[in-house]
Amino acid sequence: MTAYFRPLVQHGPACPNGAVFLAGLPLWFTHAERLVRGVKSSIVSVQQVPEEVLNRLTQPRADIAGIKMDRPQIMGILNATPDSFSDGGVHNSVEAALMSAQEMVSHGASILDIGGESTRPGASFVPVDEEIVRTKPLIEAIRAKTNALISIDTRKASVAQAAWMAGAGMINDVSGFTFDPQLAPFCAETGAPVCVMHMQGDPATMQDDPQYDDVLLDVFDFLEGQVARLEQLGLPRDQIVIDPGIGFGKTEAHNLTLLQNLSLFHGLGCPVLLGVSRKGLIGQIGKEPRKDARAPGSIAVALAGLAQGVQIVRVHDVAETAQALRLWAAVR
Repeated sequence: MTAYFRPLVQHGPACPNGAVFLAGLPLWFTHAERLVRGVKSSIVSVQQVPEEVLNRLTQPRADIAGIKMDRPQIMGILNATPDSFSDGGVHNSVEAALMSAQEMVSHGASILDIGGESTRPGASFVPVDEEIVRTKPLIEAIRAKTNALISIDTRKASVAQAAWMAGAGMINDVSGFTFDPQLAPFCAETGAPVCVMHMQGDPATMQDDPQYDDVLLDVFDFLEGQVARLEQLGLPRDQIVIDPGIGFGKTEAHNLTLLQNLSLFHGLGCPVLLGVSRKGLIGQIGKEPRKDARAPGSIAVALAGLAQGVQIVRVHDVAETAQALRLWAAVR
């Protein structure tokens, strides 16, 4: 039976003998939780973690398109859509979107994630041509005004190709490279860094009745398989970011299980991205129905993720998140 190892992450100057550092970060662990399907978990020392797994857990992460992965990075969300769950219609012109992009960069975003198709629960499919019309001019405008890394949030190879030609430097696929069979080969051919996200179903149906045998291990297995597939196509593992897909085909209980055990995903040997900003989970637990008033809850969960070694947080509220990160780092 396959065993999985979740590092029990700690921080601080009192790093004991035998501790190892997590992914090149100022976080360390001396023990890990050993997980096996259908078996009660157990706690083991780092000496009992298989060498291959331990190497993936501890190896410093390479830069992603020049962005350092040895410190927290902020990815600002910029949706050029009329129907995204939180900011739909806000950026309905290139000028308005460009202004928001420049503000995000000035406030501390090192990555801008540009999307032209809403992936909120129940969202409809957007034709390729329409998605390109929404995203390409904006990417060109941002590229002309800032050096920030631009990520194109798309499931479609043609959209990614247009975005890449316009100046995007990363491909973020919410389908985890399961939607368009041409997208993964395109990324491998160009050497584009990618983000592989887990989603059960598609945006139109994903929240109907999500089911898992074991949500934590099922999501890990999916991401492990997709990372291996991308490697086989020629994309280096160190240029693959993974995202467990909070809110994408998951119940509140599923989401909380993933958030409580995020450190497991470092075992893939890739940087980890966490996207929880303004999502339903924040509204439900935080008791805030207004999506644009969920910054406090979003930041709280982001900081909890950073304490488990998450390298990238994907957020709407960049200035507020950056302020929180500065204070978080100072007090630690």
